[in-house]
Amino acid sequence: MTRLPVAPAHTLAERAEEQRWLVDSLWSEEAVGIIGGEPKCCKSFLALDLAVSVAAGAPCLRRFAVQRPGRVLLYAAEDAMHIVRHRLDGICAAAGLDLADLDVQVITAPSLRLDLNADRDSLDETIARLKPRLLVLDPFVRLHRIDENISGEVAPLLAYLRDLQRRHAVAVILVHHARKGAGNMRAGQALRGSSEFHAWGDSNLYLRRDSDDRITLSVEHRAAQAIPAITLELLQRADALALEVVDRTAHAPQSAAPQSVDDRIAAALANNAGQPQPFADLRAVCRVRTTTLYERLAAMTNAGRVVKSGDGYHLAG
Repeated sequence: MTRLPVAPAHTLAERAEEQRWLVDSLWSEEAVGIIGGEPKCCKSFLALDLAVSVAAGAPCLRRFAVQRPGRVLLYAAEDAMHIVRHRLDGICAAAGLDLADLDVQVITAPSLRLDLNADRDSLDETIARLKPRLLVLDPFVRLHRIDENISGEVAPLLAYLRDLQRRHAVAVILVHHARKGAGNMRAGQALRGSSEFHAWGDSNLYLRRDSDDRITLSVEHRAAQAIPAITLELLQRADALALEVVDRTAHAPQSAAPQSVDDRIAAALANNAGQPQPFADLRAVCRVRTTTLYERLAAMTNAGRVVKSGDGYHLAG
């Protein structure tokens, strides 16, 4: 029989190894973990931002440095390929990069199931051949046909990903949904399905929308101190559509400011000296979601407060 390795206690390391990062403060080197959040919290945008940063060696979210850049392997199971391309182009534009210069390899297979041995073997062989620094799988719900609530079914899939990480020295990001209406729960406990997800991660990132439609990013690590929560917004600037870090203190109002979306729209149009304002510019000023802005502009137009023209929107009268 094979004996287990042992060592005298006095030969054990006196202190922990220095923490090593793939992305400073956000993702440990060769870590497995979750990007979690309710639907429409920009989980995929954050995963793609990490992918672009690791491939380029550029700071993630234009703030968090990448220590060891390298190839990224991505499987986007939920979005069409042209949507993935469009999002990557927008993030690259925000970072001043050209997507053609980045080593981001996209798995284009119509399906990939981690509960099928054949698909596991194919993924294993692909990683062995490409040797990526980072593997991104988005989202978990499209990668299996198991019951996510049963620990005995979830654990083998997560164990397989852990095995990939150890054998190929690759970091693994798994995008996963949180339960709806779980805003009062701890972020890790709010993940949908088995508690195995929370226990599995070395580095976990959680996204939540707050009352003013901004996104809060919470960070959690198994073996490192977490940084304070960060406020993010998904902003469109020319061709760049990407998440940006928001400094709440820098944007704090010096006096009473309009609070409702309608008031923000009216204030933005009033400050434009009666000239029509394009939708994209109005969204950047009002800092609201695209769907929300469309809905409120339509309501204000129907109420006669706003006039829509070919050049944009302006206040009535």
